[in-house]
Amino acid sequence: MVKFGDIVFDEFPLLLAPMEDVSDPPFRAVCKKNGADLMYTEFISAEGLIRDAAKSLQKLDIFDYERPIGIQIFGDKIESMREAAAIAEQAGPELIDINYGCPVKKVAGKGAGAGILQDLPKMQKMTEEIVKQVNLPVTVKTRLGWDENSIKILEAAKRLQDVGIQALTIHGRTRKQMYKGVADWTKIAEVKHHPDIHIPIIGNGDIDSPQKAMEYRQKYGVDGIMIGRAAIGYPWIFREVKHFMKTGELLPPPTLQERVDVAKEHLQFSIEWKGERQGMLEMRRHYTNYFKGIRDFKPTRMKLVQSLEPAEVFDLLDGVVDKFAEHYQETIKHD
Repeated sequence: MVKFGDIVFDEFPLLLAPMEDVSDPPFRAVCKKNGADLMYTEFISAEGLIRDAAKSLQKLDIFDYERPIGIQIFGDKIESMREAAAIAEQAGPELIDINYGCPVKKVAGKGAGAGILQDLPKMQKMTEEIVKQVNLPVTVKTRLGWDENSIKILEAAKRLQDVGIQALTIHGRTRKQMYKGVADWTKIAEVKHHPDIHIPIIGNGDIDSPQKAMEYRQKYGVDGIMIGRAAIGYPWIFREVKHFMKTGELLPPPTLQERVDVAKEHLQFSIEWKGERQGMLEMRRHYTNYFKGIRDFKPTRMKLVQSLEPAEVFDLLDGVVDKFAEHYQETIKHD
């Protein structure tokens, strides 16, 4: 049993990482359906929430089927983050998550996201104010440190735990690494197994198969695993990991019909949530991943991303199975 405050997971939890321009409600819908135990919104700007920015407010949209769900916020000003947490709480999530891990320059360069790893006292004070502000469990997602010379993740974990966070997710890279190199889970394990740490520690980074998820769970002893990029276009990763952990057996990969059905479901929700034009545009980034590795699929993908007519795109998707069944079998055998 793993607990984030009053949120209880009876089994080893699998979390969907918050990913900018990816983990919106349509994407979360297909991940939840395939076994994600806890999901987060895309990260939301504290300043955007305070200013009632439309894009930030829309990211507060959550649906009952998603629960439990957390709203993730980021910012560099303590007062703004406190106010944003209060606004986020009103949207009715199960928890508030603080982003201390985003490495991109426009965020980290301003002292938000992973930028705050250069100022642990400020990180502690900001977190303390947010914990005091809301009545929900507060969790944090962060990285090992700013660079290889300033890895202070154990100190950060202790400080965050001291001010009342209920769980900590650690991405096993520094800010300097961005998403390059290999995530260092030994540093995550050092935090998990330190005698002063008693909150759940969630590992994140490089989990892209059921075998690796099982290996890392056993080797590093984390309380849960967060999966990000491996779920893009492949929400089946969650059900596959769960099945492998329970049985030691690999599920067969999704059929081509399953891929088509989920892509259509994703597209339909995207249109319903964002409106026809925007929903069509935002779905374009997903087609490559849903049909990754299928020989000669590029011309069809180009038609999918060039069309703004829902009926045409749904027709194209309906034709995928007949057109690429043989190629898909080759892809599966190659894998």
